Amino acid sequence: MSRSKSAAAPDRSPARRRIRGLDADERSAQRRRQLLTAATELFAQHSYSGTSIEQICQQAFVGTKGFYDHFDSKEACYRALLEQVSTGIQQRVSQVAAATAGQDWPQRRAAVVEAFVHAIADDPRLAKVTFGEAGGISPAVEAQRRSNRRWSAEFLAYQWGPDNPAEHPRSLALALATIGGMFELVADWLHHHDDGGAPDSVDTLVADLNHFVAVVDAGRTAGR
Repeated sequence: MSRSKSAAAPDRSPARRRIRGLDADERSAQRRRQLLTAATELFAQHSYSGTSIEQICQQAFVGTKGFYDHFDSKEACYRALLEQVSTGIQQRVSQVAAATAGQDWPQRRAAVVEAFVHAIADDPRLAKVTFGEAGGISPAVEAQRRSNRRWSAEFLAYQWGPDNPAEHPRSLALALATIGGMFELVADWLHHHDDGGAPDSVDTLVADLNHFVAVVDAGRTAGR
């Protein structure tokens, strides 16, 4: 009896090799995570300029070829790290804002500011590799840093929610200035607590930022 022409042909594609339970794509993703974790540690300890690609590879237990499979330079690695940290911060403050959406802004403000601070200060390395290292690396990094500030300003202006849509450009300009002030307070805090500081230093940063934004809010609402 002849085989049916409609019978499916056997799959002759090679099986994907798994090592320690991971296929090639999963191993590649794991190496990328290892490299970014190593870069976080080294940039925080030795600064961006004081860290080499070879050191990152040694810390991550990844070969140099593996590094260049993911990043074409040390700067590209840093930009990926900056994007990862920034995305984490944005997600955290957005979740808190959504969870407190039924409250007035003055009530939500404390929760949003606290979420922002803990997103960068619970692991002091994150503050170091973002606020402590981002300035002056390259025009591309500066553009990325400015984009992060713009996102933060737009987020703040949205939380303020001007009654008149025509006020939005003014609100955004004020929000940009406010974010700049907040980031400067973080940078100053980091300068004085570059080892992470005492645990209560984080509470001090929360209080300082809340006071600063409250003063801006008072002036903003009084000027309407």
